[in-house]
This record gives sequence, C-alpha cells and structure tokens, in this order.
Amino acid sequence: MLIEHRGERPVVPESAYVAPSAVLCGAVVLGERARVLHGAVLSAEDGRVVVGSEVVIMEGALVRGRAKHPATIGDAVLIGPHAHVNGATIEDEVFVATGAAAFPGSTAGAGAELRINSVLQVNSRLAPGAVLPIGWIAVGDPAQLFSPDRHDELWEIQQTLDFPGTVYGVPRGTGMREIMARQAEFYGAHLTDRVVDQER
Repeated sequence: MLIEHRGERPVVPESAYVAPSAVLCGAVVLGERARVLHGAVLSAEDGRVVVGSEVVIMEGALVRGRAKHPATIGDAVLIGPHAHVNGATIEDEVFVATGAAAFPGSTAGAGAELRINSVLQVNSRLAPGAVLPIGWIAVGDPAQLFSPDRHDELWEIQQTLDFPGTVYGVPRGTGMREIMARQAEFYGAHLTDRVVDQER
C-alpha cells in the first residue's frame, strides 16, 4: 500500500516490487529492482527513506526516516525479517539479519554484518566489513562491540550518546508522560494521510 504523508508520495520504479501487504508511507524512494516483502513498513515520518538498487526488505521489517535522521539504504543490502532500521545509514552490501536494529544517527559501513538480534546504537559507527555477533551491541564512533552480559561497561559509553535527545529531542530524565505527549503530537500528522492508488 502506498500512502501520501505530509504531502509526499512514495516513488516506486517499474522494476521494483512492493508486496500488497507492505506499506510505503510518505517520502520513500525505492531503487531499481528493490523488493519490499509482505508486512514490511517503510515510513518517512518527516524525513526521507531512500533505498538503493537490488535491496530486499523482508517480511515484517521496519525502516523509518526522520528530519534529523533520514534512513538511507545502499545497494545490494538485505534487511531481514523483523529488523528495525530507524534513522540509520546502511551502506552498500550490508547484511542486516532477523531482528537486528540500527538506531538514529548510526551507520553500518559497507559490507558489514549485523547478525540476529544485534543492536547498532544511536550515533554509533560500525566499520566497513565488521561483524556484529548474534545478540551483541555496537556502541560508539568507532563502535566497540559488547556482549549483552557486559551491560555496565556498555552503559558507560551508551549514556554519552544521548539516546533520549537523539530519538525524542528531550534531555535524559524526562518523564514518559511528557515524551508520549510529544510523540502523540508528532505521529498525529498521520491523521491526514491518504492512500494512493498503486497502478501496477
């Protein structure tokens, strides 16, 4: 389904495929021979989503772009089932496995691998060709890799990357009531969305 959001419509070349149950919302631009499979959502909230050529975005994946953090996916990339790419840059020939997440301001360098359920944290940069192991977390620029059991060491670096400021635009310690009031207002922009006929 193609949806106009904030006056912007998705751009889908003839050579691309978008499954009937996938959603492209707003300023989403697909490259040649891109494939967006069932249940995937590409949502350009107030920033673009740009997808390169011969990219496959698998079932249930989410790719989100925002004004300060557009989502950019290079050529020959696989975004696995239930992966989450939010305001991140995924360079050419990257493998993003099932359930992996890349957060706003992060970059996965060309040829990198984000393996199952791994996390590339906000404002972090994974080197080209690097492998982020199953369930591990990459944090910092350049990214250091942490197993989940090293939370205290991870937190020392992660807290300096300003997740609440980067993602929600608020200082650390802001209450959920304020954050969610702001989020409800932000996502209220969808109240005027309009489904665009898919003529294919």
